[in-house]
Amino acid sequence: MQSARSRMKSRAKAEINVVPYIDVMLVLLVIFIATAPVVMQGVTVDLPKAQAETMNQDQQTPIIATVDKAGQFFVSIDSNAVKMDNLESLTAYVSEQLQKDPTRPVVVQGDAQVAYNNVIMLMNALKNGGVKSVGLVTDPIE
Repeated sequence: MQSARSRMKSRAKAEINVVPYIDVMLVLLVIFIATAPVVMQGVTVDLPKAQAETMNQDQQTPIIATVDKAGQFFVSIDSNAVKMDNLESLTAYVSEQLQKDPTRPVVVQGDAQVAYNNVIMLMNALKNGGVKSVGLVTDPIE
């Protein structure tokens, strides 16, 4: 004859085993960590809209990195344009100027006839040189 006490001890407990769910979560986490750098390889740029905003007069004059239709690179600071021999010298020059004043904005100005690749190379060189964000110079629509 069993007592009421011994019957209560032998009852099975209903629990959810969460170990398989944790394993699945960790596998998904590893997959997302592995694929994140592949997804983020592009250059982040806010492309201008049809009506671009003008810069505030309160802001400092920007560092203007320019590529002309011949593929030559220039840097303008306070209306002093300096021709650069290559992208490495341009990057070094802009980095040096940003070390003096890190709050100064940097903008890219490209000729309408310039190859898209030249603008991307310029923006990528600036990014590799430590420029956090780059603006694009456009002419207003009349």
